[in-house]
Amino acid sequence: MARAPLTTVKWLSDVEDHDYPAAQSYLGLLYSNARVAEIIKGLRSAPMVQFKSKDIFRASGLSLLGVSNSHVEKDRKRIRDGDGLAPLLLVRDEKNGRVVIADGYHRLCAVYEFDEDVLIHCKIV
Repeated sequence: MARAPLTTVKWLSDVEDHDYPAAQSYLGLLYSNARVAEIIKGLRSAPMVQFKSKDIFRASGLSLLGVSNSHVEKDRKRIRDGDGLAPLLLVRDEKNGRVVIADGYHRLCAVYEFDEDVLIHCKIV
């Protein structure tokens, strides 16, 4: 698959407030309410870190969403327009040897389309 020309990806300085409830909703499918509350509390206070997009994909075991996905296209447009993206929220699922993308899967896919080596801003617990 041909990649789009390299573009600088801008990141917001912090996670957007609505991303935590979105992560909580998704994580509620995987973990107990008590565990989810613990994870969200940890994510809120976690420092910002960076990982390459290709490494997050490898660690998550997820596949890349196609460019026809409307959410991915919306984020690709934000990148092309120079708008900042919100950092991802990640959870280490050590039991299963995976990283769970609690919020930001579409943003990750959009960034990967530009360059798999781009450093993704994220919080991880």
